[in-house]
Amino acid sequence: MMAVTDHERDAVDLTVVAIPFYFGSMGAEHLYLKKRAEARGGPAPTDYEKRDTLASLSMGVGSLVVPLALNKALRPLTPGKGRFGRALVLGTIGAAAATTVADVIARRNAAGLPPAGQVPTPLVEAADATSAPAGAAASPGRERLRRAARRARKVASSAGVTAVAAGVVAGATTWASRTAAQRLWDRRPNGRDLGTGALAVGGAILAWDFIYYWNHRFMHESRFLWAIHVVHHSSERYNLSTALRQPVADAFGVFVPMGALSLLGFRPEVVETARGVNLLYQFWIHTDAVGKLGPVEEVFNTASHHRVHHGSNPQYLDRNHGSILILWDRLFGTFEREDEPVRYGLTKNVDSYNPLRIATHEHADILRDVAGSETWSDRLGFVFRGPGWAYDRHAQRHEPQPTAGVA
Repeated sequence: MMAVTDHERDAVDLTVVAIPFYFGSMGAEHLYLKKRAEARGGPAPTDYEKRDTLASLSMGVGSLVVPLALNKALRPLTPGKGRFGRALVLGTIGAAAATTVADVIARRNAAGLPPAGQVPTPLVEAADATSAPAGAAASPGRERLRRAARRARKVASSAGVTAVAAGVVAGATTWASRTAAQRLWDRRPNGRDLGTGALAVGGAILAWDFIYYWNHRFMHESRFLWAIHVVHHSSERYNLSTALRQPVADAFGVFVPMGALSLLGFRPEVVETARGVNLLYQFWIHTDAVGKLGPVEEVFNTASHHRVHHGSNPQYLDRNHGSILILWDRLFGTFEREDEPVRYGLTKNVDSYNPLRIATHEHADILRDVAGSETWSDRLGFVFRGPGWAYDRHAQRHEPQPTAGVA
């Protein structure tokens, strides 16, 4: 979500330094859970499973490598900076115009065509023919209109996908380039500089945590952001390896800029330290080996609170978005205590250990939904509205559900 700067390169990346701690902790947790399973007489969804753990570790590596490649590939497409940025914007506008014209043609001539998302077949044609009055012959003019409507629908389907995909890339790259920490630092008002002392670091950690809450919440409330974040919720197991199952496609998201902290006078290297502390804190809460912690849970996010966040139980959906502090959830109405046993994963799970499938399944579902839509309201709804809206819309249209669900 932030470009790497010279200042940030000078900062120590705490998440890299902690790699030995990650693996040591997972090893200790695995031994503990194995002994617990023996004592209980059976496994639990919090135990390690080889394929699931390998998928999580693969996604962890991917979250470090893939963004570097994506950022490099998308840089030439950035409007206002990249050499192909203007072409991307013009392509988006052109595809949107073609989609709109095709929509109008399809609606005007679609009498007797099947609903959106269904492909006309000879059986449908035969059914239409048998519904005509006895002795009536199909009008050649009507047939031409119906053929034109089918062709227009195909054009709208492909052009709509192109417009939405290109628009998202254009918007995301523009936003990322304009909200980079170094850029905002150079534009901070009155040259404010809070330095690198303990108060500055503590303030940056607190401010990062506040912005993190909103970004995390938006990831659950907007489907194109959920498509990025769903990776982290895709496992039906819950242990420390789940913490490493991280998104790889942040480059396609539009987030509240963490770089905005630099406008307040926090140096980019201090902001980078705040990022590292925030990520390190989140690691230990991905476990069932830690129970409830009493009064600590009134202020801080804990393993119990985060188990709720990973639950697919109806009462747990879209709850406890905080990272270090649970106070944000309490303040903004998204807090839920751990009560009933947690069912981990999605409301409709991916059922795959393939990292590529895990990383792309929701994006594929979105593109399929856009391709099957007949109006801009539906196209944009399937992209920007909540995942739950998409399921409700599918139910209204009596279509099959997407592969994976919300969490």
